[in-house]
Amino acid sequence: MKHDDVVIAGAGMHPWGKWGRHFSTYGVAAARTALADAGIEWTDVDFIVGGETVRNGYPGYVAGATFAQALGWSGARVATSYAACASGAQAIDVARARIMAGLSEVALVVGADTTPKGFLAPVAGDRWDDPDWLRFRLLGATNPTYFGLYARRRIDLYGATTDDFAHVKVKNARHGLHNPNARYRKEVTTDDVAASPVVADPLRLLDICATSDGGAAVVLCSADYARRLDDARPVRVRGVSTVTPTYPNTVIEMPNFATDSSAVVTPSDTAFRDAIAAAAYAEAGLGPDDVDVAEVYDLSTALELDWYENLQLCGVGEAEKFLRDGHSTIGGRTPVNPSGGLACFGEAVPAQALAQVCELTWQLRGEAGDRQVEGARVGITANQGLFGHGSSVILST
Repeated sequence: MKHDDVVIAGAGMHPWGKWGRHFSTYGVAAARTALADAGIEWTDVDFIVGGETVRNGYPGYVAGATFAQALGWSGARVATSYAACASGAQAIDVARARIMAGLSEVALVVGADTTPKGFLAPVAGDRWDDPDWLRFRLLGATNPTYFGLYARRRIDLYGATTDDFAHVKVKNARHGLHNPNARYRKEVTTDDVAASPVVADPLRLLDICATSDGGAAVVLCSADYARRLDDARPVRVRGVSTVTPTYPNTVIEMPNFATDSSAVVTPSDTAFRDAIAAAAYAEAGLGPDDVDVAEVYDLSTALELDWYENLQLCGVGEAEKFLRDGHSTIGGRTPVNPSGGLACFGEAVPAQALAQVCELTWQLRGEAGDRQVEGARVGITANQGLFGHGSSVILST
């Protein structure tokens, strides 16, 4: 039987940090927490999706079947989703589509990561046709190099200052103080940011998120199944965006330094990151004025400012004012990253889009404790995976 409504029945995380264990440890812990939260057994799950990543340094490879085996073979259908940092959202999209089609009734979506020390880098070996390998091999362009370019763009176009960037870190650090799953739970001042070493001018160490180990999981089911569970806290999945860029993409995105030319082709009216949110809003039948809380991809402090505009929480060029006026702080008009964001968690690639959905689930249920956004009824996530993977999920009560 087909279903119009899919809900989040359970959410769970393994605390993020630098634990150095096998990634499946974090995924299984998060999955068991999510299953307990939903009030179901692993054997009740008829479909499991694992968020995957592709990088050296692993004691194994992340895949749906890896988690299925670790939880105990049950005969459940399985899938694996790779979309870099957007893997978790794409995995949710697969599970939701299968439930809506009537092919599954309850699905478990899991992401987990054990990150290598230092900057994320492509797999070893010579691959001249791989743009990610080329940017490291030819230019030495780590991810923070791009973050610095994006930050410089905001300075040049909109007059952003390094103090604005620092205030994003201060805000998210304050939010993360109350999150038991966050790796960094410490108050930060603008002086702390200014005193940290420059990594990619104009960004300093405290402007850039770390790499972390961690896991996150959600249980999706049909609304009919949730009613049979007597779930009094249903959170609906209203939209999932997984769009790709439109040619020509005039804003340089990782890992491409040279983009498609707009000399002979008129650029789209909607740039890639704007299109990610637009697709989610259209699918959900909601708009930015409906959003009460957002979890965005703050790989750097400056990138969070970009997302305010991409999600249409404010106009283009108004992100700095939106921040300074306190609108993105808990208690403000549209709090952003009440979890503390990646600033407090760090990157655990296949898990981070799922972690955003976990946070929104707790926010919409009113279960977020001291970081609760009062009266939250609609939440949106924003993420972006390497090689053109869009990612946004909209949830509502």
